[in-house]
Amino acid sequence: MFDVKKEVEKLEESLIALRRDFHLHPELGYKEFETSAKIRTFLEEIGAEEIQSVTGTGLTALIRGTGSGKTVMLRADMDALPVTEETGLPFASQNPGVMHACGHDGHMAIQLTAAKILAEHRDSFQGTVKVLFQPNEEEAGALNMIKEGVLKDPKVDAAFALHLWSPIPTGRIGLSPGPILGTTEEFELEIRGKAGHTAQPQESVDALLGACEVVNAVQTLVTREYNPMNPMAICFGYINGGTGRNIITDKVNLGGTIRFLFPDEEIWKPRILESFERVIRNTCQAYRLDYRLRFIPSNPSLVNDTRMTEIVKKSVQETYGTTEVLDDFKSLAGEDFAEFTHRVPSVMTWVGIADAAKGTDYPHHNSHFDIDEDMLKVGVEIQVRNVLNFLNGGQE
Repeated sequence: MFDVKKEVEKLEESLIALRRDFHLHPELGYKEFETSAKIRTFLEEIGAEEIQSVTGTGLTALIRGTGSGKTVMLRADMDALPVTEETGLPFASQNPGVMHACGHDGHMAIQLTAAKILAEHRDSFQGTVKVLFQPNEEEAGALNMIKEGVLKDPKVDAAFALHLWSPIPTGRIGLSPGPILGTTEEFELEIRGKAGHTAQPQESVDALLGACEVVNAVQTLVTREYNPMNPMAICFGYINGGTGRNIITDKVNLGGTIRFLFPDEEIWKPRILESFERVIRNTCQAYRLDYRLRFIPSNPSLVNDTRMTEIVKKSVQETYGTTEVLDDFKSLAGEDFAEFTHRVPSVMTWVGIADAAKGTDYPHHNSHFDIDEDMLKVGVEIQVRNVLNFLNGGQE
């Protein structure tokens, strides 16, 4: 067996360079054309096989070990966000209004480096590694890739992913079995009334007043209708309406998310969505308003397989020499790697990157977001060890 840590250290400089290049040239979901081309070139150079485009800009490739065996998938997301960067970094985004503000630049760099190490040492494992680079994670690109057959030919037996995570301090690793991320449902709501003059409010039906009441009313679901011991959050991300200070508007548009982490997700989801619409419907009726509500399915809960989680614990032990760096992890964040976890035994590991001295403790999706690059090599080592531990016996 080769020295994994030494191989990772040899590539740390190029690893950081990869991340900075991706950060410099961010692209939105399903527009990752330059990103995809760079990844393809890298995969070709390391001798990956059967490189294929999937779902437009997505890519898959195989790294075959010696002899027959299982197939394990490594997944990295590719898309950036519609955020104007304000970090002041020398490698800040060159694409106006687009930024890697969630760590996907680091995820791609980690996965490419892990693929390079595994390709150079393919005689150290049996079976196959399938590397998957997924577009449009922010808007559920995983499901489209699954529909196009990425879990087949060869059949994927298990999957690993990791996420650089600023709510966790640098050096710590978040890992727990079972449901760890909440179900996410996005919504768009239009409230309709009758426009009028603010001097004669009785002649109008005030959509803005109704919108304010709806925003408040749906919060009672969290505190009064469902068990407060089960995490749930209903948040509005935008509210748009009105054209003038003296005009009562006839239309207001709102949008947001419903997130929850309940047992028996498939039972509770339809109940929650129905009750959400019921409160909107009755509130609008009370204010003589009409409404249009559209749900946009996003992510199911992300479920870490128990046995796969044990493999990651072993990899962390080998990387750090201890498991004392591990913390239990749960969040209401959404991550569409969840789609894979509902189909094959999978696990997502959360790598802490928050260091206030380095300015890497800003929230995800913030214009000042940055990552602690010292943790990139940790991510590579854990992923390489995950593959080796799984294919060389850990799957049993």
